[in-house]
Amino acid sequence: MLDLVRELCQMDGVSGHEDAIRARIRELAAPYADSIRSDPIGNLIVFRKGRRSTGNRFLMAAHMDEVGIYISSITDDGFLRFVFAGGVDRRVVIGRQVLVGPNRVPGVVGISAVHLAKEKKGKVPPLEELYVDIGAGGREEAEKLVSVGDCGSFVCHPEVFGNGFFKAKAIDDRVGCAVMLKLLQEDLPLDVTFVFTVQEEIGTRGALGAAFSVAPEVALILETTTPAGFPGVPDHRKVCTCGAGPVISYMDGGTIYDRPLFEEMRDLAEAHGIPWQTKEYIAGGNDSRAFQCSRAGVRVAALSAPVRYLHSPASVGSVADFENMLRLARLFLDAMAEKL
Repeated sequence: MLDLVRELCQMDGVSGHEDAIRARIRELAAPYADSIRSDPIGNLIVFRKGRRSTGNRFLMAAHMDEVGIYISSITDDGFLRFVFAGGVDRRVVIGRQVLVGPNRVPGVVGISAVHLAKEKKGKVPPLEELYVDIGAGGREEAEKLVSVGDCGSFVCHPEVFGNGFFKAKAIDDRVGCAVMLKLLQEDLPLDVTFVFTVQEEIGTRGALGAAFSVAPEVALILETTTPAGFPGVPDHRKVCTCGAGPVISYMDGGTIYDRPLFEEMRDLAEAHGIPWQTKEYIAGGNDSRAFQCSRAGVRVAALSAPVRYLHSPASVGSVADFENMLRLARLFLDAMAEKL
């Protein structure tokens, strides 16, 4: 599981430019798929027959895309102005490495030197004051390397550290993609449509199209979610904790989850000794809201790995949580085979 997560996290796939990660996932999924296709917006839809024939009634989804940047203009001095793709905290990007455009031109996110901005010391700079430095001598030189509209991805070397923790970019949501790829390789108890969605980070856009295309009755969304078990954070704002098991959601900022499905997942975790938790502070959202509200409505459940520093150049999650997420998703499939 860890090796697969590591591989997927190294792939680029900023929202709207998921080509590379989609191609790799398609390559990994194809040997096990009964059918595989991409829809017009770019979702990868994989169908695998199981021991029980249920057609498209059950769907699992995880998003392929990651946060990043888009180049909005090039200055006369050869620096790149940019906008974010997805919700990125400006505090965490200054000085971070990026790769820009199809040629993956290396750059660094910069800001004016501190001695030139003393009156702003201690304040988070507005996006307009940030730029990407690609080492160009001027606009003409920069335009030979990149173009306005090119996207850029953050750079982070994946590694395991500390007490079983893993850091990388794009853990959100390559861990969900990895869980689905592992399940694809198994003898499934029922037919499953696996959807690797696009553009989740900019408004769950891919999921909306997939929901109408597949038209499932039940959907399990595999995601990540934000813990806040840090010094100085009061208990009622901690949401969840890395290493305490996957999160089974009953509600978030975009969805109230199907109660019987929530209870099914909770009871499975308890019966099989899998540590689990739920959100203690309601926040965030994911592809579930798009699936739930499509067509005549879809029953949805969500299973998420707690991941620190989401939407940053380096996120951190627990390897044990990743493994337990896979275990619980597998058990949920068995339960659905008996109920659908």
